[in-house]
Amino acid sequence: MQKAYIHQIFYSEETRRALDSGFIPLDNINQRPDWCEYWPIRNFLARETLDDDAFYGFLSPKFTAKTGLSAAEVHRFLGSIEDAASTDIVTFSPFFDAGALFPNIFAQGANGHPKAWPVFVECSRLLAPHVDLESLVMDSRQIVFCNYFVAKPRFWRHWLSKAERLFEIAEKNTGPLAAALSDTIDHSSGATPTKVFMIERIISLLLVTEPHWRVQACNPLAMPRLYPGAGHIGEELMMLDALKLAAVETGRSEYLSAFASLLSRAAQRMVSLR
Repeated sequence: MQKAYIHQIFYSEETRRALDSGFIPLDNINQRPDWCEYWPIRNFLARETLDDDAFYGFLSPKFTAKTGLSAAEVHRFLGSIEDAASTDIVTFSPFFDAGALFPNIFAQGANGHPKAWPVFVECSRLLAPHVDLESLVMDSRQIVFCNYFVAKPRFWRHWLSKAERLFEIAEKNTGPLAAALSDTIDHSSGATPTKVFMIERIISLLLVTEPHWRVQACNPLAMPRLYPGAGHIGEELMMLDALKLAAVETGRSEYLSAFASLLSRAAQRMVSLR
């Protein structure tokens, strides 16, 4: 059986009681709530000695609500991976619709929070200098929401080195980027600093710019959707994702033209069927 140490973060007594007993509790009560889950992940990776052959994960208290997966199902899926020893990352990303309906995960985030876009652009340039978010195309192979993934220490160390660059800028609190990272966005869970949304997108940025990582994905099509009405356009969502995948693999602009055309029709149908 593949070793996996999957933690579930709690930030109150209420969320502690709601944890899945199949995950390892990770305390984040009154510990820098401005960084949300990044703070306990950062502290864990800094203090613990990790087994290089094991998977580690750090999931939010809403994991089951967002994915429909229990801890038992997560461990069962990990146990079913035939080449787990050579796998770096296993994703459990929900919201297939949110990934399919936008060119990339940054455009998706900025759709609801436009002032996050310039922060995404500048941070992405820092972490992956050759990336142009305006033209970046991601498909479901790279899109991961909510930091819902487990990975071997070799990836976590790399991920942390990228996240720490943003952490240092925000903590120094000097300059316009630091201010923008700490500026809050109205979110369903309350006012949340923009830095949290950028940290959550680092995994996707690394997967699309560093294709050498070996990834396995739990089927996102079987998980809950994000947007009202998305359940009525399942086939269109799959076609949108497939068109992006084809565009990435071939470099042919015709696939992106078809994506834009289908997207317009699918969005109209989704709204009409809410």
